Amino acid sequence: MSAHDRAPAARRGRDRKAVVLPAPPGRPVAEGSRPRCAVVGGGIAGIAAATALAERGVRVTLYERETALGGRLAGWPTELADGSAVTMSRGFHAFFRQYYNLRGLLRRVDPGLDGLRPLPDYPLRHSSGLHDSFARVPRTPPWSAVGFTALSPSFGVRDLARMNPRAALPLLDVRVPEIHRRYDDVSALELLDRIRFPAAARHLAFEVFSRSFFADPAELSAAELALMFHIYFLGSSEGLLFDVPDEPYPQALWDPLGRYLEGHGVDIRTGTAVTGLRPDPRGGHLIDTARAASEHADAVVLALDTAGLRTLTAASPHLGDGAWRARIGRLRTAPPFLVSRIWLDRPVAAHRPGFLGTSGYGPLDNISVLDAWEGEAARWAAKTGGSVLELHAYAADPATPPEALSRTLSEQLRRVYPETSAARVVDRRDEWRQDCPLFAVGGGADRPTVDTPDPTVTVAGDLVRTDLPVALMERAATTGFLAANAHLRRWGLRGQTLWTVPDRGRSGLLRLLARHFGEG
Repeated sequence: MSAHDRAPAARRGRDRKAVVLPAPPGRPVAEGSRPRCAVVGGGIAGIAAATALAERGVRVTLYERETALGGRLAGWPTELADGSAVTMSRGFHAFFRQYYNLRGLLRRVDPGLDGLRPLPDYPLRHSSGLHDSFARVPRTPPWSAVGFTALSPSFGVRDLARMNPRAALPLLDVRVPEIHRRYDDVSALELLDRIRFPAAARHLAFEVFSRSFFADPAELSAAELALMFHIYFLGSSEGLLFDVPDEPYPQALWDPLGRYLEGHGVDIRTGTAVTGLRPDPRGGHLIDTARAASEHADAVVLALDTAGLRTLTAASPHLGDGAWRARIGRLRTAPPFLVSRIWLDRPVAAHRPGFLGTSGYGPLDNISVLDAWEGEAARWAAKTGGSVLELHAYAADPATPPEALSRTLSEQLRRVYPETSAARVVDRRDEWRQDCPLFAVGGGADRPTVDTPDPTVTVAGDLVRTDLPVALMERAATTGFLAANAHLRRWGLRGQTLWTVPDRGRSGLLRLLARHFGEG
C-alpha cells in the first residue's frame, strides 16, 4: 500500500470540502501469473499509470519516444557559451495546491513535498499600468471572488453595475459533465461578453488564465474556462498561489520517479517510440517498435499527446472501433508557443517577482525569473553575477518565424523590466513547440474518455474528457491513475484513491440561485 493511500486525509490540502474517490476494491497485489501492461508515453499521465500498476505487482513496460521521462515537462542538458552546464526545458509550470493527485504522485519520492517551493504571489501586469495580485485575496469562496473584485483596480463601480449577473450565476455551480453540455458550443470570449466582464479585468486576469490553455479565448471552449474558474477560484479554497520545483524537472521530479518505478520492476524504454498496436492471436496486444521485436501485453495505457495519439491510432487499424477512431482523427492541436530562456550578465531588480503574468505587451504572456527559485539557475547567477529569465508566448501565429518572435519577446521584456536594456545576453535557448491539446469550441464530444471500445485499452492525458473537475497537469495525473484503475479492476486488484476539488458549487444558496435564475 502506498503512503498516499495510507493517509489521504492528511495530505489532500486545506480544503475540507475536497472530494475523495475511494480506491476500487480488490487484492493488494497480483500473485502468481502477473498481468503485463504496456504504458505508451512517459509524461505525467504515463508515469502515474505506471506507478499505480507497478505498486500492485503488474509487470509494466513504459515506452517513451524521447530520451528522457517527463513529456511536456521533460528537461535535457545543454552547454552555454560561457561553458556552463545547465538544464533546458519547455518552460515554467505552476504546481497549484489543488493538484491533489499530481502531488500524491510526487509524494512517492518526496513525502513532504520539500522539493516544491511556494511563490509568494501570482502578480499580473497590464501595459496600461494596471496591476493585480493574489497574495492578499482570501482563498475560500465566495470571499475569494469578493476579495479579488474589491482589491482589483480593474473592477470599477460602473463596471460592476454593467455586469450581467444572470449570465455569471452558472459559474457558481459548475459541475461536470453538465458544464460541457451547457457551454462547449460557446467560446470563452463569447461567455465573457455575455457576462459583460469589464474590459480591463478581462485583459488583466481572465485572458491570462485562458491563454494558459495555449489558445486564444475566441477559440477556447467556454466550458473549459468555466471549469477553470471553478477549480482555481470559485470552487476551491486552496487559492491561486502555487509552488514550483526548486531544481530543474529531471533532477526534482523525473529522475527520482524513474528510480522509484525501476524499484517496482518497471521496464523503462526511453528513446523507444511505439509504431503500432496489433491484436495478439493468443489474446491481448502486440506492441510494435522500431527497436525490437513485437512484445506481448495483456493491456495498454495510451498516454500520448494529441498528435501522437492520432498517429498511433492511424497506424493501428484494429485499435478501437470506427466511430472511436474517427473521433481521434478529428482531435486538434493548439497553436504553437515559444519559450525563450535567456542568461543575462547582470541581475534584474531585486523586487521582481519569480513569476509575472503579462497582458498588453504584444505576444508576451509571462516572465519568470528562474534564479529567484530554481537552484541551478540561482547557482549560475551567483557565480556570474547575472540572471536567468524565461519568456513565454502562447497561441502564437504559426506564420511568425520563431526568431522574429523571440526578438519581439526580448523587446517587450525591456518594456516590462527596463533594467534589462543594459544587460548583455550571455546565451539564449528558444523552444518552438506545437503539441498541446486544443479544447476547441464544440470539440468536447470528440475528446477521448479513459475507457475505449476495447476494455483492455485505456487513454490518459490532459486531452482526456472526464467527469471530474480537473485540468492541465492535474487532469494528466488523474486520468493516468484512472486508466490504471480500469485495468486493476478487471484483474481484481485494488486501485488508487483519488481526490478532487469540490464537484459542485460550494454554497447551497448560490447553487439554488444558479439553477433557477442563471442563463442556460
